[in-house]
Amino acid sequence: MDKFEKLTGIAAPMPLVNIDTDMIIPKQYLKTIKRTGLGVHAFAEMRYLDDGAENPDFVLNKPQYREAQVIVAGDNFGCGSSREHAPWALADFGVKAVISTSFADIFYNNCFKNGMLPIVLPQEAVDVLMKDAEKGSNARMTVDLENQVVTSSDGEEFRFEIDPFKKHCLMEGLDDIGLTMAKVSDIDTFETGLAQSRPWV
Repeated sequence: MDKFEKLTGIAAPMPLVNIDTDMIIPKQYLKTIKRTGLGVHAFAEMRYLDDGAENPDFVLNKPQYREAQVIVAGDNFGCGSSREHAPWALADFGVKAVISTSFADIFYNNCFKNGMLPIVLPQEAVDVLMKDAEKGSNARMTVDLENQVVTSSDGEEFRFEIDPFKKHCLMEGLDDIGLTMAKVSDIDTFETGLAQSRPWV
């Protein structure tokens, strides 16, 4: 997992509330257990027309937002079923941070396990950042994880809170497997000692 320290990039505005995991990655694309290749299906039902052509009205299809790395969203982002494919799809598209007033718990925790930063801010702050995102590709937002600050293109700063352990994992690029592997020498020592003390096991 890549380390997340500081990001400056294009932010896409998605003011809809209750964007659920089925909207993020529809159920027909859940057949894979790979984290890659899902970005093309992210928001598929809003992103594509019935004939498969791109919906020109959908924000991520607009030229100024095709390279968006941040989503500024409405309340309760990631609600619905507990599919880890949702953060996989967003990450594969290129999204590295999502800003909202609230997230569904499972989606929120899955983001950290997949190198993505979900940021909770008050409605007033999200409103300012939403308007900033609406300016398009010339307005680049900065997300500074170390200092826990989001800065608008106009230089307005908003501080966010984050669990210290989750922050550490993101900044070090550690998912659950990475955390385990960081203790591999201790695990090896334990296994060797166990084999010596209980050879019959």
